[in-house]
Amino acid sequence: MAAALKAGDDFPEGVSFTYVPYKPETGAVTACGIPVKYDASKEFKDKKVVLVSVPGAFTPTCQNTHIQGYIEKLPELKAKGVDQVIVISYNDAWVQAAWAKANGIKDEIIFASDDGAPFSSSIGWTLGPRTARYAIVVDHGKVIYAEKEPAKEVTVSGVDAVLAKL
Repeated sequence: MAAALKAGDDFPEGVSFTYVPYKPETGAVTACGIPVKYDASKEFKDKKVVLVSVPGAFTPTCQNTHIQGYIEKLPELKAKGVDQVIVISYNDAWVQAAWAKANGIKDEIIFASDDGAPFSSSIGWTLGPRTARYAIVVDHGKVIYAEKEPAKEVTVSGVDAVLAKL
């Protein structure tokens, strides 16, 4: 089994996701856009980032409980020094982009794909083939918080748990 990340670890090298950057001309939910690579390992070296993983876009717990907290409390996260919030799931970049748009998100939060779950698999945090529900806070390349949900509820990966650790 892969080694889970924990506070004090360096964020691993070679981690990337794909996402569709927001552009006004592709702002409609049904507009596709072109996915680009997000080099998480590189980007996380000079930022404070909250990486939130969910099993799937548009699913009841992910949509109604988990992600809404991050959307609603984004100003509080920013006030605590968070430069970027990234939401990943097993879904492809187009589904993630549509999910962001359906929630009124342009570029305030990056909705990216861990397509096929290579990153989540590398740390052993999956639910079958899907990404598990977890949160990781990385401060300039160093993991300062990393917790995977022990059950179906949103507790240790929710925004309030993350805010308490910042």
